[in-house]
Amino acid sequence: MDAQAVLEKRLIDLELKATEAEDLLDHLNQLVYRQQQQIEAMARELLHLRQQQGGDGPAGSRTAQDERPPHY
Repeated sequence: MDAQAVLEKRLIDLELKATEAEDLLDHLNQLVYRQQQQIEAMARELLHLRQQQGGDGPAGSRTAQDERPPHY
């Protein structure tokens, strides 16, 4: 192989690696975005549950009957 062919092969290899790195970065960005969406949804649900437990509104006026496990 002459020097020109070696350089061309190295350039092609680098371009392929750069393309793979870009694809991986895109995939990871999508994954992080989905995880952030899930975290935000869980935070909203947690806030909702805390509001129910805090005694605010109708959910706070529970009786002993409401607290009894369903198998009784």
